[in-house]
Amino acid sequence: MATATATPTGTPGPKVNRIGLPVIEYRGGKTTLCAGCGHNAISERIVDALFEMGVQPERVMKLSGIGCSSKSPAYFLSRAHSFNSVHGRMPSVATGAVLANHTMMALGVSGDGDTASIGMGQFVHMMRRNLPMIYIIEDNGVYGLTKGQFSATADIGSKLKTGVINDLPPIDTCAMAIQLGATFVGRSFSGDKKQLLAMLKAAIAHKGTVMLDVISPCVTFNDHEGSTKSYKFMQEHDEPINELGFVPSFEEIDVEYDAGTTTDVKMHDGSSLRLRKLREDFDPTNKVASVHTLMEAHENGEVLTGVFYVEPEKPSFIDLLNLVDQPLGSQPESATKPSAEVLQKVMASLQ
Repeated sequence: MATATATPTGTPGPKVNRIGLPVIEYRGGKTTLCAGCGHNAISERIVDALFEMGVQPERVMKLSGIGCSSKSPAYFLSRAHSFNSVHGRMPSVATGAVLANHTMMALGVSGDGDTASIGMGQFVHMMRRNLPMIYIIEDNGVYGLTKGQFSATADIGSKLKTGVINDLPPIDTCAMAIQLGATFVGRSFSGDKKQLLAMLKAAIAHKGTVMLDVISPCVTFNDHEGSTKSYKFMQEHDEPINELGFVPSFEEIDVEYDAGTTTDVKMHDGSSLRLRKLREDFDPTNKVASVHTLMEAHENGEVLTGVFYVEPEKPSFIDLLNLVDQPLGSQPESATKPSAEVLQKVMASLQ
């Protein structure tokens, strides 16, 4: 909820959110990405979501790897903490950071190359641990920083600007994330502002691993005829499986849906994710059905968007480790480092 402020002269000031901050406090530096890049649209929606949810900027840690996508955190939330890791290694850095201070919100931005190739091993283990984190893949199907070669998410038959045809099957990061244990999985399109914003707001309220694959056309190398990650292709082949509405815990707003067609998922903080079914037989709480729907879509040449799977009650990695309330990063050394006597006893037990 945003409200208008008043200046000393009585003229209307900028709108502020529920914690009294204007939207400018959620923005970052000026983008250096190509004009029209889908990544910039994603950054704008992240700004909107954090502002509308009233997230304290200093309580957010932004994490990334290497690639065009990994430059994105510089373009939003300049007041937050930020760590740009090496190629494909963002998940392990994020895991360490979250375990050190689980009271902060972790938001990671990766790319299809950073995630589905060099970083696949780390991605797999992050998904199965259900670490409390929002993991966004800005998916354009190519390596934009190295002249547009196919990435592992490129579809069979997709064509490069050079005329090269991809003959390898794509990795579906959404199907993989669901199978491995992520508890909030969805796909959106950078050009669909309404859907992406609702998904990001729900992601902020979720306690567990959120994995969002966002199709984000590369206007330089992969926005031409023959690309399956272009603006035109997405506009013609996008098949939403549900309409999203999100009601945060601090707002009571009715979302109008037809009776009998809505799934209402309660988040741990009391917020509500409301999903209006566009496919009558789809259940976002059924893991097997969700994976089957994604595989069926591949066979039909469809690009499904929406929330595919959500499981808000599953214990997070923090719960499984039984961490104390006080962040480990702020604990005194005496509480986190075994004494010499304890170490001697451990060594003696191993002799």
